[in-house]
Amino acid sequence: MKHGILIDMDGVIYSGDTMIPGADLFINRLLAENIPFMFMTNNSQRSRTEVVRKLGKLGIHVEEHHIYTSAMATAAFLSAQIPRGSAYVLGEGGLLSSLNEAGISLVETDPDWVVLGEGRNFTLEMVQRAVDMILEGAKFITTNRDPSPKKKGWNNLGIAATTAMIEEATGKRAFVIGKPSPVMMRSARKALGLETAYTTVIGDTMDTDILGGTIMGYKTVLVLSGISRREDLINYAFKPDLLVDSINDVPLPLPWWN
Repeated sequence: MKHGILIDMDGVIYSGDTMIPGADLFINRLLAENIPFMFMTNNSQRSRTEVVRKLGKLGIHVEEHHIYTSAMATAAFLSAQIPRGSAYVLGEGGLLSSLNEAGISLVETDPDWVVLGEGRNFTLEMVQRAVDMILEGAKFITTNRDPSPKKKGWNNLGIAATTAMIEEATGKRAFVIGKPSPVMMRSARKALGLETAYTTVIGDTMDTDILGGTIMGYKTVLVLSGISRREDLINYAFKPDLLVDSINDVPLPLPWWN
């Protein structure tokens, strides 16, 4: 059985529109050595094609099968729950296409689910409609619960904030699909064709990538090129299996690949 890697992107591969030094070299090694890997992102807004294009502009050349998004995990989960069910969607691009490909009908009335993803194109009126649908019995799904970076000038309210607003208005808690939820962590592993004992997660965030990997029993690598800092680890009851400065410092083979 081959070992494989699930890799976060923002803070691991790039920061904004800048590649983290050495990320391309690491991915090229995975490709050259035929090591199974998949980029795993909570962002539901971009399609696989858009993610591949963004990486290509940074000099990292992969194919669509190397990409797994929370939109894809959401579509897989919903289609397993109610095949050919219906959803009212507050979201864009990648989420809409993933749901459509999974046979989920996108409707304006009486949906099985209200699905929330990232986006700027839905209005407060649409949110109010979603609230009414949830109060009438639709189940509330959110693709992830990533927080806003709380930086001046950021052009997106943030999905955690929008989720909290709808929860307050309905009194209903959202079911979250994206990292660190076991739903996405398991779905991504299965998409890559790995067994639990042969799966490693590389991420920059203790609260999502490393927590999710730990819950699932995967090996974990924390890189210090993104959100989490070395001094933060004291605040957690769990720890990564390996701590490195950046992804180019990850040894191949990994120490537990026996």
